[in-house]
Amino acid sequence: MLNISLPLRLQLSLVIVIGAALLKHHTWPYLAVYGAIALLWAWLLRVHLPHLGKLLGTELLFLSLLALPLGWERASFLLVRSVICLIVMNSFLLTLPAHSFGIALKSLPLPLPLKENLLLAGQYLEILLSEVTRMQRSAQLRGLNGSAGWLRYASAAMIGALYLRSLERAERVYTAMIARGYNGQLPIDSALRPKERLALLVACAIAACLTISSYQLAVNS
Repeated sequence: MLNISLPLRLQLSLVIVIGAALLKHHTWPYLAVYGAIALLWAWLLRVHLPHLGKLLGTELLFLSLLALPLGWERASFLLVRSVICLIVMNSFLLTLPAHSFGIALKSLPLPLPLKENLLLAGQYLEILLSEVTRMQRSAQLRGLNGSAGWLRYASAAMIGALYLRSLERAERVYTAMIARGYNGQLPIDSALRPKERLALLVACAIAACLTISSYQLAVNS
């Protein structure tokens, strides 16, 4: 993996996704360029392909149910564009180190309260996923192997236990934050280095050129 800082990786991912999302419909050549960029981005981040494939399959199953009623011609472009956007963002998320979402979020031009809420929500989501993993491991140790066994084990009582365990652990995390001087505000101010700003500007320029050219192609055709 290239030595790319987490804030720059997040901003480059967002530039690619926003550029692809703003493409004019049925401009397949420019969508193919974004597809090549998405695959290059996944290769640069060294994403684990089996995990990426499983995640894409689950997401596309849901997206296809929403897009197919729009008609095959329109739905095909939307689905391919969605795959490109999902490859980019999933590659970023799957290669994100644990507890580092806040670092990646630092340099986004968002209001401070929104950043704090996103950071805390991401932290508590990690706690919930950690508890789910622990409960799945506990179920396997009790002889409930496979997905069917886990579904039998995850009854309403176990879902309630998962909520209580996650809430208890979240309270312990919050108490630890208070003990370390947390006063309602997180130190989330950060700035990109000059070289990183230049790389981001180049990426924005390329994305803007591709997206604007797609509209010009649609007008000329």
